[in-house]
Amino acid sequence: MPHTSVGLLWDESVYASQVDPRRPAAFFSAPRSRGISVLVAPVMAVTGSVPVLRVALVLLSAAGLYAAFRVWGRVLGDGVAAFAALLFGGLWITQISGSQVMPNLWVALGAVAATGWFLRCPGEVRARWWLAAVLAAVTLVRTPDGALLALPLLVAAAAVRSWRPALPAVLAGPLLGAAQWVAEAYLRFGGVRERLRVSSATEGDMGLHMNIGTVLRSLDGPLLCRPCTAPGPPVLMTLWWWSLPVLTAAALLAAHRERRLRTALLPVVCAGCLSFSYLFLIGYSAPRFLLPAYALLTLPIAWLTARALAAGRGRRLPLVAAVGLLVALQLGSQQAVLHHMARRTAATAGVYQRAAHDLHELGVRPPCLLTGPRALPIGYAAGCASAQLRGNNRSTTEAELRRRSGIQPTAALVSAGSTARPYYAHGWTRYVMRRTGWTVYVAPLR
Repeated sequence: MPHTSVGLLWDESVYASQVDPRRPAAFFSAPRSRGISVLVAPVMAVTGSVPVLRVALVLLSAAGLYAAFRVWGRVLGDGVAAFAALLFGGLWITQISGSQVMPNLWVALGAVAATGWFLRCPGEVRARWWLAAVLAAVTLVRTPDGALLALPLLVAAAAVRSWRPALPAVLAGPLLGAAQWVAEAYLRFGGVRERLRVSSATEGDMGLHMNIGTVLRSLDGPLLCRPCTAPGPPVLMTLWWWSLPVLTAAALLAAHRERRLRTALLPVVCAGCLSFSYLFLIGYSAPRFLLPAYALLTLPIAWLTARALAAGRGRRLPLVAAVGLLVALQLGSQQAVLHHMARRTAATAGVYQRAAHDLHELGVRPPCLLTGPRALPIGYAAGCASAQLRGNNRSTTEAELRRRSGIQPTAALVSAGSTARPYYAHGWTRYVMRRTGWTVYVAPLR
C-alpha cells in the first residue's frame, strides 16, 4: 500500500474526474475506456478523499488477485495457482498499480480469470456465465485489450471441439462490454473507424516499431516513458524479464511431454496477443503495459516449478531451497524498485498539490479554468476545469478560451523553467508560484 496519501497523477485524474461530482470532468481522449471510472464511481460518490480511494482500491485489487488466480486452482492445483499469484503480486508495478486509478492491473486480473474459466467451461455450466462476465468487464475497462483477449479464445473455441461450449460466452461478453465504447465512438468521433484513427494518432501513429529496447529501459520506471530517455536498469535487474521467454518455452515443452500442452499454451498465446502492440506497434512504454502478459505467464512458469520440485525426489530439499532463494531475491529486488518509485510518484503528486495551493492563493479557485503544460492533473487538484489548444488533449479553441477567461478565473501554465508568455495570454498577469517556482499567467476578470 505505497504512499496512499498522495494526490492523483495525470491519467488517474482523467479517470477519476469522469465520476467525481466535486470537479469538472477532464477531456477524455479516444484511446481511453471508461471501465476504471465505473469501478471507482461508488467511492467517488461518497468522498473525494484520495487516501480513502487508494485504500479501497488496495482492498479491491487484493481481492481481485485472490479471485482471479483461485479460478486456476481447479486447473493447476491450489498450490500452483497461489505460487503464480505470488510471482505476479510480487512485481513492483503490480503493487504500485493496486492503489492507482488505472486500468492495466484489472485487465491483467481479468485475463487470468477469463482463461481459467474458459478451460473450465467443458465441465462446468457456471463457468460459461463467469467467462462472459469477466470478458465483458475486461472490455469495459480497456476495449482494445478486451478484443485482443477474446480473439485467441474465439479461435480456440472454434478449433477445439471440447472447448466449443465456451463459444457463446466468448462472443457475448466482449460485445456487451464494448457497447458503451462503440456508442461513444459514434456520438463523439463519428464512428468506430474514426475513433480508432484518432486513437492511433494519439498513440503517435501506431505502426511497426521495435519497442523492446524501450520496454527494457522503463522496466524500473518511470511510470510513463514518453519520450523514453531513461538509462534503464542494471543488467542484473533485467534477468527476470529475460527469463520469462526461456521459462515459458520450458513449461510448454514439459506440458507437451505430459499431454497438457493446450492448458499451458492458452495463457501464453493470450499473453502474446495482449503484449504485441506494446512491443511492436508503439514507440514509447510504461511498466504497466505488460501487466496482463506477466500475469498470464506466471501460470505455466508456476506449474513448471511445481513439476520440477515434484521430480526432484531425493534432491527435493536443495531444489526447494534454491527456488526459495531465487524467489526471495526477486521479491527483494522488486521491493527496492517499489520503494524508489513510490517516492518518485509521491514527489510528482506533491508538486501538483503545491501548484494547486499556489493557484488558490492567486485567486484561481473553483469554478475556474486551467490551460498549458500539466494543466490536467493540477487542474484536478485545484478543482478547476482543464482545456488545451493543441496536442493529444486538444479540447478547445482560442476564441472559446478567451470567452471563458472573461467569466471565470483562468490561468495558463508554462513549461518548467520557461517564462515565455503564451500567444493567447496578452494582458494576463504574470506570477511566479511560491511553492513550485513555476510561471503562470492569470487572466483578468471582466
